[in-house]
Amino acid sequence: MIPEGNLKSNVDRFSGFEDVYDTNRPEAPLKVIEIVSTYLGKRPSVVADIGCGTGLSSFIWKDSAQRIIGVEPNDDMRGKAVQKASALKNADHITFMKCFSNELDMESDSVDIITCSQSFHWMEPVSTLNEISRVLIPGGVFAAYDCDWPPTLTWSIEEQYNNLIQKADDTITRLVQEPEQAHRWSKDKHLQRIRESGKFRFTKEIVFHNSELCNAQRYVGLTLSQGGLQTVFKLGASDLDADIATFKADVEAYFQGRTLEVMFSYRMRIGVK
Repeated sequence: MIPEGNLKSNVDRFSGFEDVYDTNRPEAPLKVIEIVSTYLGKRPSVVADIGCGTGLSSFIWKDSAQRIIGVEPNDDMRGKAVQKASALKNADHITFMKCFSNELDMESDSVDIITCSQSFHWMEPVSTLNEISRVLIPGGVFAAYDCDWPPTLTWSIEEQYNNLIQKADDTITRLVQEPEQAHRWSKDKHLQRIRESGKFRFTKEIVFHNSELCNAQRYVGLTLSQGGLQTVFKLGASDLDADIATFKADVEAYFQGRTLEVMFSYRMRIGVK
């Protein structure tokens, strides 16, 4: 049963494309560990990664915390994370659980760091922040961080990306009744909501960048891993077919078979309890 505030449509949005997601999405940068651990002031004992998906933001803590708990309500995404964990050596301290951001199966004052990597905007913020505050130790750190989409490449391809995302959203609006649509809360208001919760003694936004190797196949894969496009595919709509074909051709023409460093820009909003 989904707790009041969070939505089944938001959970279901991420079903069925865990492999595409895991193959193409960026792992969380190691800079996250450095920043958040510095604000905690010590090596964390327990890190909880809420909305962890396939674990791309959980496994980075493997050598930097005594215990890591990935929280993911979507069975497909969490199943992929569990599969990856089972293949790792010396990873018994990494576990994944099914629960929701506003109803965590954790004791009060028990977690040093809580992160939401590209996920906080899918959670009802008021009840989620109340629950995060309950679970964090005094002085514990909450960090919600997101990368800007699309990754920096060139304006014409980025414009095509933006148009694809908008067209996908328009298609969903046309084909799916509003109560059944997924709902996202604005990322631009993350810091404001953390501050207004009254649960944190210090809040701040931090901006940083991370470069990753990328070829045409991955850049296209990153685009196709976006939930809006995946929803259109599930609906069986052909609205995007021609645009995607043009986008693929233009991306391949840009990369020309090369693997390039591509910059991902991140925005982190933190709160210290």
